[in-house]
Parts: sequence; structure tokens; C-alpha cells
Amino acid sequence: MTSLDSTPPAPVAPGVIIAAPASGSGKTTVTLALLRAFSRAGVKVASAKIGPDYIDPAYHRAGIGVAGEPSCVNLDSWAMQAGTFSNLVHKVSENADLVICEGVMGLFDGALTQKAIGNGSTADAAARTGWPVILVVDARGQAQSAGALIEGFVRHRQDINVAGVIFNRVGSGRHARTLRAAAEQSGVIVLGCLPRDSALALPERHLGLVQAGEHDSLEAFMDNAAGIAATALDLDALQKIARPTGLRTPFRDPASQDSSGPPPLGQTISIARDDAFAFTYPAMLDQWQAQGAALHFFSPLGDESPDADADAVYLPGGYPELHVGRLAGNDKFISGVRDAAARGAAVYGECGGYMVLGDALTDGDGHTHQMIGLLPLRTSFAVPKLHLGYRRAETLTATPLGAAQTKFTGHEFHYASIIGEGPGQALFQVSNAAGDAQGNAGLVVGGVAGSFMHLIDRVIDGASAP
Repeated sequence: MTSLDSTPPAPVAPGVIIAAPASGSGKTTVTLALLRAFSRAGVKVASAKIGPDYIDPAYHRAGIGVAGEPSCVNLDSWAMQAGTFSNLVHKVSENADLVICEGVMGLFDGALTQKAIGNGSTADAAARTGWPVILVVDARGQAQSAGALIEGFVRHRQDINVAGVIFNRVGSGRHARTLRAAAEQSGVIVLGCLPRDSALALPERHLGLVQAGEHDSLEAFMDNAAGIAATALDLDALQKIARPTGLRTPFRDPASQDSSGPPPLGQTISIARDDAFAFTYPAMLDQWQAQGAALHFFSPLGDESPDADADAVYLPGGYPELHVGRLAGNDKFISGVRDAAARGAAVYGECGGYMVLGDALTDGDGHTHQMIGLLPLRTSFAVPKLHLGYRRAETLTATPLGAAQTKFTGHEFHYASIIGEGPGQALFQVSNAAGDAQGNAGLVVGGVAGSFMHLIDRVIDGASAP
């Protein structure tokens, strides 16, 4: 059982949340510029990202740019139990001077859910953490009207504090003066104006930004963005706005059975990690290690095979569709995963990993490639279709994830379509954030299992759950 600490929390770093009225306003660029600028100034800065996201946190880690710093944590008011959320807030706040947390979508945007609170929005995370909000406003195409926009966001919810604003993509000094005057009526602090500059744009692809590891000039981008931020923004004022969280830390033994998150798949877990399989949550891997699992990593793109002594193999999501021809020809990788399954190791795939465990994958050009063939599954990108949303899932049979009827929260985000699935036992019974049934999902064949869903947290009976 989870109990709450009745003593005052230990001192933790103050934090702020970088939010925006809408997606595309420049939250990520501003966050990265701030992380690098503070880090270069000698501030021990830590980062967090609201919502299910693998790509932005990798940029955050590059932005901080200090070896040995803790990984960026994801915070999710819909998918995480209260204890999981609080523990991660405190984890990121320890041993830091300042926490910069990047929001998701627009400030108040979240899932359509039956719950009164906890829809996964940035505003919900701000209310829970108590971190003040810095609003990034894209100033293209507006001037005095920005004042009305800011005032509306300040007044919309009384349980959050919109304390500052950064104007982005500002056209001129005159434009900046007009925007500052327009913001005066809202009572928020104008922290500065960032110019329109193509050098501040990040490359994108169909699931969001190009991965940090694929950005050839990332360090130059970070340093340039930090230089602009240090000149254009009032970093001292931003630090003064930051506040420590009021959340208390639940007592929870990470080795116990009521620990949050998906359980470790085995005692020695071989995990695929490269540009094709990059979508893992560091907090989940940290918890697996805390529960005694040994983690080893291998590169399918490098034609590496899982460790011969691993009792579990994990193929996470990523972009296998961009490398499918290369993966199909990597015999050592394919035979290694097949050998692991044959000797009785648990083999589990999420999203991209699920597709690669199947029989065949058709790329965006219509070419079909043979995959590992451990699951009766054929998928295709020939006609891309977005599948997106939060999911609740319950296992239909015993797997390394737990006994039948083990419950999880997660998310689905992919453009692949299933053109053939089965026969075989379904892995999950699934519903969406609103509670609407989505049918069965995934497959289990012997010790091999997978689905398109990325798991976030385990729902523990008797605990505060989404």
C-alpha cells in the first residue's frame, strides 16, 4: 500500500512551466534555449516534459549538455497515478538549482475524459506541481491583440499562476514595444522578445521533430539559441518567478510489488537502442534497475543481437519504418531475437518493436520487407493514417507484464496500419481516455508479446489512479 509522508517535504529546486496558447508557438525552442543558457551560466538546471513524448526529452538532455545529469522526466496527470507523478516531480527537483518543464500543446488542451481533473493538460500539471507558468506567445500577425489573449489565459483558471510571458517571432523593435505595452494590463511580467529567425527552427517529420541524435548541427543550434536567449530574455527575472513544488513524496519501495510503471520483463533484459528503437522512458528503466533487473543495450541497426544470457528482450518504439530495408537484411539481429524466443526468453515489442516482431512491414514506397516473424502480424505505411490517443489496457492472459487482468495506462501514436493480425491470443482489452471500448489489441504467441501501445503506468488497486 502507498502511504503519504506527513512531514514537510525536503527542500527542492524551484520550477517553472513553459507553456503556450497553441502548438507550434515555439515552446520547445524556448525551453532548449533556456536550458542551454542557464547551464552555460553555471546554474544546475533540470528538465521535465508534460505528456507522452520521447523526442523532446532527448533534446532537453542535449540542451543541458552536462554529462551525468539526470534524464528529463515525463509528467502526465492523466496516465500517472498520483504517487508516480509526485515521485517524479521530486526526482527531477533533487540536486538542481532550477527545473524547467516544457508543456504540451496549448496550456489548457488535454484528453476528452470522464474525469473532472487529470486530463493530461499543461494546466493540470501546473495546478498539481504549483510551478508558475511562462506563456510563450507567437507574435506573428498580431500586436495589441496579444494583450487580450494573455489576459484571457491569466484569468481562465484560478488554480494556476500565469506569471510571465515570452513573445516569440517578433518582427522588429517597434513590434516588441507594442507587444510589451499590450501585455501591461494583464499583470504578467514580460520576460523578453525573441526575434523571427530561421536559425531557431528545428527540423520535423511525421511524428514530430527529427530525433536529437539525427540533428547534424545540434550543438551549434543550442549554442546559438542560448546566446539569443541570454541577450533577449531576462533570465534573472525568470529565476525569481520559479517556485518549489508543494507536492509531498509518497513512501514507496521501488522493489515492492506496488511500485508504479510496467514491471521488469526479466532479471537480465536486453533492450534495443538506436535511431530505429529510441522510444523508452528513462524513469521506467530506472525503476526496472531499482527492482534488481540488469539492463543491457544492443543496436539492431548495427546488426547486434540480444545478449545470449538475457531472459528478456525489449524492442521499444521508434522509427523502424525509416530503416526497414537495413533491418530486414541484418541477419545477426533477426536470428538473435529468434534464438532468444526459442530458448524461452520473454520477448516484448511496443509500437515499432511490435511491427518488427511481425511477419512483414510495408514501407511508405509500397515495398514489403520480411521481419522477424515471431508474431502473425503484417503492417503498412503505404497509406499513412494517424492513430493517436491515451489508452487504458487490461491484459487478457498472463505475460511477463503480469497476471491476466493486470491494468495499465498508456498512449498510442503511429501512422502504420494493420493489414493482417492473427491468429493468436490478444494481449490487451483497451479503452480510450473517455472510457469508450476500443476492442482488443496486440498479440501473444508463447513467450512473445506486443502491441502498438506505449505503456506509461500500472494501475494499482487501492492507489490513486487515473
